Amino acid sequence: MAEPNTSSSPQNASPNYAGLVRFLIEPLLEFPEALSIHCERANRSTRVWIRVAFEETDRGRVWGRGGRNIQAIRTLLDAAAKGAGQSVYLDIYGSAEHQQSSEEASENHSAYKPDRKKPRPRRPSKPAIRSRS
Repeated sequence: MAEPNTSSSPQNASPNYAGLVRFLIEPLLEFPEALSIHCERANRSTRVWIRVAFEETDRGRVWGRGGRNIQAIRTLLDAAAKGAGQSVYLDIYGSAEHQQSSEEASENHSAYKPDRKKPRPRRPSKPAIRSRS
């Protein structure tokens, strides 16, 4: 007979979010040495904040076409967090220089809200063909 598992239960164990994020994002980067990951969890909190920074030139690779890559990364992190009874929030920043300039810009334009998508113009309908009788 197999002995019962005496190690900590999966609900008590917190996933290695930094390792998971590094595993998922690093292959997408042209400059993986610039990848910076910071995980933060308050005491006894079920919320985990992950902040990721990398070179601005790699932003398109991480996002992917239509945001597919970043959505898949968030889905995997969410699944890992739910397994541990936690919720995870992923924030992505550019390089340190870009992060400072974006913070300054947000202070100057804090009330800026992007326009909603404008409806596409309708195509004119084809004229009906009428027969003369």
